[in-house]
Amino acid sequence: MDAAGVEAVWRIESARIVAALTRFTGDFGLAEDAAQEAVAEALVSWPLAAPANPAGWLMATARRRAVDAIRRRTALQDRYALLAADLAVGSAVDEEVDPDRIDDDVLALMFISCHPVLSPEVRVALTLRVVGGLSSAEIARAFLVPVPTVQARITRGKKTIAAAGVPFELPAAGERRERLGGVLSVLYVIFTEGSTATSGDRLLRPEVAYEAIRLARTLAALQPDEPEVHGLLALFELTAARFPARTAPDGSPVLLEDQDRRRWDFAAIRRGSAALATASTRGLGPYGLQAAIAAAHASAPSVEATDWDRIVVLYEALGRVAPSPVVELNRAVAVAMASGPAQALAIVDELIASDRLAGSHLVPTVRGELLARLGRRPEARAELELAARLCPNQRERSVLLHKAATLG
Repeated sequence: MDAAGVEAVWRIESARIVAALTRFTGDFGLAEDAAQEAVAEALVSWPLAAPANPAGWLMATARRRAVDAIRRRTALQDRYALLAADLAVGSAVDEEVDPDRIDDDVLALMFISCHPVLSPEVRVALTLRVVGGLSSAEIARAFLVPVPTVQARITRGKKTIAAAGVPFELPAAGERRERLGGVLSVLYVIFTEGSTATSGDRLLRPEVAYEAIRLARTLAALQPDEPEVHGLLALFELTAARFPARTAPDGSPVLLEDQDRRRWDFAAIRRGSAALATASTRGLGPYGLQAAIAAAHASAPSVEATDWDRIVVLYEALGRVAPSPVVELNRAVAVAMASGPAQALAIVDELIASDRLAGSHLVPTVRGELLARLGRRPEARAELELAARLCPNQRERSVLLHKAATLG
């Protein structure tokens, strides 16, 4: 088995392995380190002789590495004896990882990685590393930060968890519900970065977005009675369905009105619609409402045939349950399509007056589009040029400059 095969097994099994090791050792940092050592050993040995049960091999090897580490800690000799005896009870692969089994260990791992004692950027890095199985280099590429920065965040996260004495256990039902929002927000940040990169020369980072989808599917399987989990998964699926049509072969963005909708991923639309239906049974929260908006786009044959009145109503509902200036800006776009640019411009100008999105390229982008539709071309060009100067993503910036040039 080559390196790609090892990485594929690790990506699938990492969360269960790290979770089981954490329960086994009681030490989150040790578990993650031992699992990484097992992967390093697999990269050397598997190309020579691939094991019959790769997941079981990784688990057994990581357990041995964990025991070795504990053995070196002289202050923990008693615990080592207990763990070593437990390891000797059966064969090395008696704790095989069933690929069809998802248990509460993985859910506990998610809640630890997204624990409130950690900063948001550390939660994202730790979740992608220990739950998603991404390497530090992959996380660094996704968020355009140096590898040492990612490594430092992961190390800081593990130390913070250890210092806070965070136990490896599922929070009580009430506390779990309170902390679920934090887990969902981490997955949302990961997906958002994948669906529209904040900076760099790529519009999409699909590998990051698809990792968020995989984690959301896992969470939905573990928390089937939480409607917002299904709402988030629906949002991801329905948004990602448009990925194949969002960029041209050269990587340049393709605007919604210009996309070939035949290239949309209709299997993802069906999955997203099913998840949205599940979420709808108990009323839609913020993620479910966003998914409903995405569903309205996904079901429309064209921009002109889109039910913009429904989208306006959904944004109004979203603004009541999760008010934010970005929601207001998106509502303005929908209002422009449903009722014309003049009414939408008033919403945008009110946002500017409140100074709630200062420094964002999104406001001048939308304002420029509205002014262009109103025939105020010099003002529109100035707004789009301002948006281009503020936009950190090179692909988006090129689109804005092209639009501005056409208004000359």
